[in-house]
Amino acid sequence: MPVGRRTHVVDCRETMGVGLGGELAQSGTISESEGKEVIVLSMSPDRRHVTKPVCEITYGLREANIEVSVIVFRSGMGQPRDSPAAGARGTMCEVGYDEVFKVRRFKLAIIHAGAVKHHVAYKVKYLLGLVDLPCVVICQAPVDFEDLALVGIKTRVVRPPSEKTETVGEVVDIVTDVVRGATVPIDKMNEIIAKVRKWADYYSNKTDKI
Repeated sequence: MPVGRRTHVVDCRETMGVGLGGELAQSGTISESEGKEVIVLSMSPDRRHVTKPVCEITYGLREANIEVSVIVFRSGMGQPRDSPAAGARGTMCEVGYDEVFKVRRFKLAIIHAGAVKHHVAYKVKYLLGLVDLPCVVICQAPVDFEDLALVGIKTRVVRPPSEKTETVGEVVDIVTDVVRGATVPIDKMNEIIAKVRKWADYYSNKTDKI
C-alpha cells in the first residue's frame, strides 16, 4: 500500500567527491536516474559554484516524482571564450564532447546559473550552442527572455534575428531570484517544480507520439 513516497533509483557518481560538495558534486561526474527525462547541467563546485541550491532543487524535483539526473562538468567554472568577461577570474568554461554526448540523451535540460546577468546569458548561450535541447534556466540574476535573445539565444518567447541566432537549443522557461548558497524558499521551489513538470511532460509526450 502506498505511503506517500516513491523510490528513485539513481546510478550515482563515478568517483568520491573531494570538494565542497563531498560525494554529491564532484567535477566530471554524472548521477543518472532511471528515466532519461530531465538533466541538470551544473558547473564545477568551488566557492562561487556551491552545491546549494543545486542539490536541494534536485531533491525537491525528485520528491515531486520528476526523474532527474545531474551532470557536474569537469571545467564548468569561468566564462565562455566569447563572453565580455572571459578570463576575468583566470578560468574558462569548457565542456567536453563526452559530456555533450551524455546530455544529448535527455529530453529537457535545467541550467543552474549565477548572479550576474551577462555571465548567465553567455554561459547559457555557450551550453545551448552545443546541446540541442529545450532548457529551463534557474538563476539568481533578474534575467528575462529578451536579455537572452539579445546575445543570440533562441527562446520560446523572444527570437533573435535568424542571422544572429547562435544556439541549437532553446530556453523555454526561466526562474529567477534563486540565491546561490542559500535555502530555496518554498514558493520558489514550487515555481521550479511547476515549470519543470510542465515542460518535462510536454516534451515527453511529444517524443512518445513521434
